[in-house]
Amino acid sequence: MDRSPQSLEIVFNPLPDEALSRLVSEHVVKLNMARTGASDWHPVGFFLRSPRGEWLGGLTGYIWGRWLHVNFVWVSDALRGQGHGTRLMDAAEAMAVERGSIGATLETFTSQAPGFYAKRGYSVFGRIDDYPPGHSKLFLSKRFDV
Repeated sequence: MDRSPQSLEIVFNPLPDEALSRLVSEHVVKLNMARTGASDWHPVGFFLRSPRGEWLGGLTGYIWGRWLHVNFVWVSDALRGQGHGTRLMDAAEAMAVERGSIGATLETFTSQAPGFYAKRGYSVFGRIDDYPPGHSKLFLSKRFDV
């Protein structure tokens, strides 16, 4: 099989199916585990569902290397400000602590809810201004072990 750079095709696929996305993420996770020796990886997913079965919010992320990383937190517009984001974060952080995590990280934007995370004890450790123009991307962390 010819695997020279010239023989391999680059395929543009902005919406890969779940299997292709999983192929990439699983290989990155395996490489990180092999290079660090930290092999305790756990997906995290907590969701808000109405009595009628409607999905009205959720939190996704993972625990690895004794840290929780929150990828996404979403609560429907109609339910914002009623404590549901707090409930989702509490559930994820409790799971992380149960699994021995020492802290959590996440990314947000100044146009989203940085104040929400600050009230939860998260601190900004990095910032990219004008991402998108007129806003900033923020990188936050929180220690559980202090």
